[in-house]
Amino acid sequence: MSSSCVEDLSIQDNQWYRIVNEMLGMADVQINGNRPFDIQVKNPDFLKRVLQEGSLGLGESYMDGWWECERLDIFFQRVLNAGLESKLPRHFKDTLRIAAARLTNLQSKKRAWIVGKEHYDLGNDLFSMMLDPYMQYSCGYWKEATTLEQAQEAKLKMICDKLQLKPGLRLLDIGCGWGGLSEFAAKHYGVSVVGVTISAEQQKMAQDRCKDLDVTILLQDYRDLNDQFDRIVSVGMFEHVGPKNYQTYFDVVKHNIKPDGLFLLHTIGSNKSDLSVDPWIDKYIFPNGCLPSIKQIAQTTESLFVMEDWHNIGADYDRTLMAWFERFQQAWPSLAEKYSDRFERMFTYYLNACAGAFRARDIQLWQVLFSPQGVEGGIRVPR
Repeated sequence: MSSSCVEDLSIQDNQWYRIVNEMLGMADVQINGNRPFDIQVKNPDFLKRVLQEGSLGLGESYMDGWWECERLDIFFQRVLNAGLESKLPRHFKDTLRIAAARLTNLQSKKRAWIVGKEHYDLGNDLFSMMLDPYMQYSCGYWKEATTLEQAQEAKLKMICDKLQLKPGLRLLDIGCGWGGLSEFAAKHYGVSVVGVTISAEQQKMAQDRCKDLDVTILLQDYRDLNDQFDRIVSVGMFEHVGPKNYQTYFDVVKHNIKPDGLFLLHTIGSNKSDLSVDPWIDKYIFPNGCLPSIKQIAQTTESLFVMEDWHNIGADYDRTLMAWFERFQQAWPSLAEKYSDRFERMFTYYLNACAGAFRARDIQLWQVLFSPQGVEGGIRVPR
């Protein structure tokens, strides 16, 4: 858009332009500026829409092509560092959703399957092209890695080493995804694995990749588990559990783990205890999700487990997401026949917004290691 169009915007929608321009100025972002993280407004109604609808309007207007930004990841990093998300208005629907979260269980057994059908069942073709060969849809570990595959393999090895896996042990993988961790643990550590998922597409691929190993993949809710395991792991699943189910979740883990067992929780975490969820992410990416806080995890587990180790690798998620985005861009010509241009903009927005959030340290990634009764002598945890 030319500078004259900016002048038209400021004249036609003076109050909207002035307010948005002033807010973005706090993050050193310009409307129609020439830096990669500046936004280019294509529809003058964008300004009013964002101020009226907040985060949901920002995301939906990007999907509609109302604005562009060459480096969305940097844009979101700057916006979050400046605290602008707290200055955007909360849409009435968002307020209702928070109230509903307090009064109802948005992650009940019946509703828990929604995210599987709406996100994880999008298509194995999409995720196969975007993710690494282990199909890890969670944070990699980039301490010594230079590629996505190396980072994810390092993450898998670190998890297995933290759990002290060895031949003869039984491992429960809650939220096993496409079976990458189950396969890795069975193949490299000689353990027997039971994985559970609520995605039919994930189950099919996981069963196929683990068909020659001592691995069983179940399509069921974690609340239906009733067995005994030496080790339990849960990677990238706790974000879908919901605060009203935290006690039930950890009770299930306690019920299914042997007294001398170990349990590793790998989850995205929030810096504060809050029932609010980004409305755009909730509507388009992860329905009914909610990020836990340190306080929520600690309070729910304090009577059940001894916390042996708490490891924050959140900064590594930024690099993981940008690697996914690069692969998604490369794969798009092959995916375009099946998915719409609007979907491409949605996924671009999602990956970059999340990368910016982790880079701004607005959200975290924790690996928390628990034991039911405490390990005598403690654990020298691998890093």
